[in-house]
Amino acid sequence: MAEETPDLESPSNIIPINIEDEMRGAYIDYSMSVIISRALPDVRDGLKPVHRRVLFGMAELGVNYNKPHKKSARIVGEVLGKYHPHGDSSVYDTMVRMAQDWSLRYPLVDGQGNFGSIDGDSPAAMRYTEARLKRIAEELLTDIYKETVDFQPNFDDSLEEPSVMPGRLPNLLLNGSSGIAVGMATNMAPHNLTEVVDGITAYLDNNDITVEELMQYVKAPDFPTGGTIYGMEGVKSAFKTGRGRVVIRANATIEENRGKTQIIVSDIPYMVNKAVMLEKTADLINEKKIEGISAFRDESDRDGLRVVYDLRKDAIANVVLNNLYKHTALQSSFSINNVALVKGRPMVLNLKDMMRYYVEHRFEVVTRRTQYELREAEKRAHILEGLLIALDHIDAVINLIRSSRDAEIAKTGLMDQFSLSDVQAKAILEMRLQRLTGLERDKLQAEYDELMAEITDLKAILASEERKRQVIKDELADIRARYGDPRRTQINPLGDGNISDLSLIADEDMVITISHEGYIKRTPTTEYRAQGRGGVGAKAAATKEEDFTEHLFTATMHNTLLAFTQKGRLYWLPVYELPEGSRISKGRPLANFINIESDDKVRAVINVTDLKNEDYINNNYIVMCTRQGTIKKTMLEAFSRPRQNGIIAITIDEDDQLIGVCLTNGDNHIVIASSAGKAARFHESRVRPMGRTAAGVRGISLDEDDPTDHVIGMVCISSPDAQLLVVSEKGYGKRSDIDEYRITNRGAKGVGTLKVTEKVGRLVAVLDVADNDDLMIINKSGIAIRTPVSAISVIGRNTQGVRLISLRDGDEISSVTKIRQEEGEEGTGLDESSEPIGEVDAPVD
Repeated sequence: MAEETPDLESPSNIIPINIEDEMRGAYIDYSMSVIISRALPDVRDGLKPVHRRVLFGMAELGVNYNKPHKKSARIVGEVLGKYHPHGDSSVYDTMVRMAQDWSLRYPLVDGQGNFGSIDGDSPAAMRYTEARLKRIAEELLTDIYKETVDFQPNFDDSLEEPSVMPGRLPNLLLNGSSGIAVGMATNMAPHNLTEVVDGITAYLDNNDITVEELMQYVKAPDFPTGGTIYGMEGVKSAFKTGRGRVVIRANATIEENRGKTQIIVSDIPYMVNKAVMLEKTADLINEKKIEGISAFRDESDRDGLRVVYDLRKDAIANVVLNNLYKHTALQSSFSINNVALVKGRPMVLNLKDMMRYYVEHRFEVVTRRTQYELREAEKRAHILEGLLIALDHIDAVINLIRSSRDAEIAKTGLMDQFSLSDVQAKAILEMRLQRLTGLERDKLQAEYDELMAEITDLKAILASEERKRQVIKDELADIRARYGDPRRTQINPLGDGNISDLSLIADEDMVITISHEGYIKRTPTTEYRAQGRGGVGAKAAATKEEDFTEHLFTATMHNTLLAFTQKGRLYWLPVYELPEGSRISKGRPLANFINIESDDKVRAVINVTDLKNEDYINNNYIVMCTRQGTIKKTMLEAFSRPRQNGIIAITIDEDDQLIGVCLTNGDNHIVIASSAGKAARFHESRVRPMGRTAAGVRGISLDEDDPTDHVIGMVCISSPDAQLLVVSEKGYGKRSDIDEYRITNRGAKGVGTLKVTEKVGRLVAVLDVADNDDLMIINKSGIAIRTPVSAISVIGRNTQGVRLISLRDGDEISSVTKIRQEEGEEGTGLDESSEPIGEVDAPVD
């Protein structure tokens, strides 16, 4: 905007001004006033002007820690009338907060009456409450009248107020501060007095100490409301740079009370309003966002905070607690932004900076206090010298005084006759007669000798930086011994406060079902009731006519599924992200969860426990086998970094496809079975680990005279007592000890495992089993049967086996897997929808 041209005819007292310049100047003046005189604390005493005026006003009024309380209105009036010309609420609210033990780690005001609550209740009006200074607050004011700090005129120049407190204790670090200025803000965390004193003492011993070394003393912020700090990254950042985010979680315990499970919360994060938190919790429970809580109540009293959550019988306490942490203020964060005034200018400070500026301030206070005490001591010593001279010549002094016409002549005579100063002569004239006794003279001499020793010591302090440093350390040690206390906030350095989706979900056993058409679901294993061997089974999955269940296995909600496709690609599927369905539901298309190509399909799925555990992924391997008999082993670590679009797990030839995958520990035996009833067994060390995209090596040699021969499965044996179960397409099967299968070389044709006949059909599945396993068999029409493996006879290797499931005409076995028996389940009994079949066939040689 162009500057206006002055109108020559306008009155001379009107001055044209550019509005941009005026607005800019006025706003800068206002912002600096807010920054310096209102919102930001001074780095030396940790106080804003209003806090400083309240404390000084209370000290001037004489409401010390050992004096009776005074009405808050009386204190507010004193501060308003003398030092803080603003609204009375600003002064009273400040005093109230300094009295709340949940707001300040070390309260500075001792309040009597209703000073509010952690629930956000307002304090009583100032006419009802009373207050006085806490003893620790008086440490901030100690030596204020010894010219240790500068005083400045108050708002009307009628009085003087301190520009800063002497601050014997490091209040900024102890109580922190918060405030919003113009263009900046501060949010400083409180700390433990014992730790801070130890840290400052270490800094005094070594000014070159690093922040990392200081953190050996000052562990982390220490909040008045307790809680637990999760993770140290935010703390380290705040200590090193002045900015960081600290995650605080309420401490809670899980208890059993009269058969009921309860979560007991004993504290809450700093600056959290308990009443608002509980109100939000009730809303979340009503909205079904938090489940498992039947009731909760606030049992807090004068002995401490206590919130009780009653859980339903079917609730899992840890899951409910994690949901409370996730969705309510039981876990919150405190964003640290250490901005304070340094010589009148706002600066971002790290831990060492705050200690350095505090120590510099204490050096100045100690120096100025020592100079003041030295001046006072020298003044007193000077007077004592005069008194001692007078006592040594008492008769002459008395005669001179008696012969003098008035006091002025007597004073002049004393000065001339005994070479005394004006102050000394005046002190002699004011001396009481009782000082003439011999005992009083001895007292004066002793006082003089003591003063001279003190003067020598004070001069030594002023002459030595080391002595000043020692004085500061001694005073801090006294503060530590008097006010030091244990930490209230615990530290969990291993956590990060992030609540994963897994921690909100119970780690329950699930049956994962994937159909031939690519539909997937998870179903609780408890929906499948055990049946006797030979039962027809219960309906397991609703499928289309041309669809059938192809993969069925067990996993827990916290597992991750590795889905391998027939083209050799790998996709990751967290179990908890899969859709849950009933035993007869169809599920949802697998394509909704992974970006699989249209001409590809999942051929093998295994579940792994933890892809972030370095020891786990570096000591386990993925062994893959193809339909044409190729085998490959790759370290699990190569598959531990999930990608949305999947990765290549094995390079597959055009006429081949992936058929089986195992998770091994590097010391397993591999058994590969073919549809012709052959099985090759060899140690996995015969297969060297290969890169992620390698093609692999020969695992078993197929029958060249049988073009339909192909690999039907692979198992990894880890125990010498293991048993191998084989199942044919016509529902026959048997189990044999692994020792029945001699060890061959990798790439061999193998030994016979099941006699393939027209009645039995070709081999379709091979599994390693134990007596405590259940067997789940699914046929192509969707019928399932679950039966204990212990009910299946252990017979020879090269036999036909026994009938495991009755098949209707034209039906065939689709999928076989083992399921761990549920605790307390019976191993027999037919489902209501099942039909019994005839006698079980006897083993056939």
